[in-house]
Formats: sequence, C-alpha cells, structure tokens
Amino acid sequence: MTRLKGSFSFFNSPPSPSSRNLLTFAAMEKFANVKVIAFDADDTLWDCQSYFDDVEREYCRLLAPWARAEDVSASLFSTEEANMPLLGYGCKAFVLSLIENAVSVSGGQVGGRTIGELLRLGKRLLELPATPLPGVEETLAQLHERGDRRLVVFTKGELLDQQNKLRRSRLDKYFHHVEIVSDKTERAFLRLCRRLRVSPTRVLMVGNSLKSDVAPALAAGAHAIHIPFHVTWRLEQTEDFEHTRLVRIDRFTQLLDYL
Repeated sequence: MTRLKGSFSFFNSPPSPSSRNLLTFAAMEKFANVKVIAFDADDTLWDCQSYFDDVEREYCRLLAPWARAEDVSASLFSTEEANMPLLGYGCKAFVLSLIENAVSVSGGQVGGRTIGELLRLGKRLLELPATPLPGVEETLAQLHERGDRRLVVFTKGELLDQQNKLRRSRLDKYFHHVEIVSDKTERAFLRLCRRLRVSPTRVLMVGNSLKSDVAPALAAGAHAIHIPFHVTWRLEQTEDFEHTRLVRIDRFTQLLDYL
C-alpha cells in the first residue's frame, strides 16, 4: 500500500524540533478525550501477511506445470474475492480458495498428493508464531500500566485462529476486551462501542489497513491512527486519503508520543 499523503505531517519538508513538539502537542490534544484504544491484530500487533505471501509463492510453484506464477496469483485473487461473501476471511477460507483455484487452473488434473500439500500449507498458517512486532509489547505494557484508557482488540477473521494467535503472542494480558468479527464495517465498529458503553467519539482505532481499520472507525465518528505495514493484501488496498481525525505514524512505539 502506498503511504498517506500528509495525514500526519502538516509540512512538505521535515519539521524542526520545535515544530515537531507543536505537532505532538496538537495530536495529544486531539486524543485527550479518548477512553478506549482499539487495536487491529494481524500486521498491526504481529506479522501475518508475509506468511500468506510465502504460502502463495510455494502454491505457484506447485501449480507451475499448468500456469505461470503471475497467472496463478491473479486467478487465486479472483477466487478469493468471489468466495469472500460466503467464506469470509482467515486461513480456512484461504485454503478452500487454494484448492478450488488449483482444480480450476489445472483443468481438474491436480492430484491428491498436491491437494494434500495445499492442506499442509494451510495448517502451517494456522501455526504461525504471532511474534509481536518491534515495540508492540513494550508500548502495550506502558499503556496498560497507566490504566487511564481501556485497551481492546478489534480484529476480523476466523474465531479460533485469531484467539490462538493472540494466545501465542502472549499479549492477551494487556487487553480489557477482545472482539473478533467476520468483517470490520462501520456497523461492527458501532456494535463494539455499544458493547463497551462508550461513544465512538471517545474511541481511537489503531491499525495497518486504511480500508478495514481506519475507514470504518472514522465513519462511525471515532479517531484513528494508521501504522502502515510493509506488505498489504490486495483486497485491503485502497486509495490514500486525509481526515481531521486521522494521523499516521511509522512505528508502534510512536503511539506513546500522542497518548
């Protein structure tokens, strides 16, 4: 995904230290009334997409007898997109799309051994380490220790898979509440606010996806902080935009500068 165009910085050139202090103060004032901080999980708290990309590269290798890698990837994306309304997000949906697409690409010639290999690849995704990204745990620990704001996880995907990743990450101890939804929409975000008994205007959403994390929160009336990740799933890509309730940071630890 491309980077935001000025949603955080008000300058075209790097600000001076004094200007940076003014920006920090302004951002702190912006979030002064925030009582709940909601965090996305995949590619915000831990790396996820890189593992999916690794599997896709191996998948293309397995289907090389029938199609070029770029054609396999393109058809897989189309299959995933078509399956989304029925299968949703997550590893299990991804594996079903892998198998369906393999049958299609091979004209039904793909054998049982290859299908078994695809299942193995899918199970590998269900066991990815969920190691916290740099600065994540120390930042969450400080925010949790302060105790002035509730920390929650608001993420989408398959329930058991997301629960297991959170457990493996050992970050669950920092969160007041965990909400796993099939899709992160404005309506889902408003349900989260009702469940937490907080106005959306007092919630800050933190995540790597403009499409799934930032846009629904802003539509609901909340604030948002965007932390871009170095890889982005194609279905999460969208145009950059600016908003008065949105800022962008480059590192997770920078949250402490504004909260």
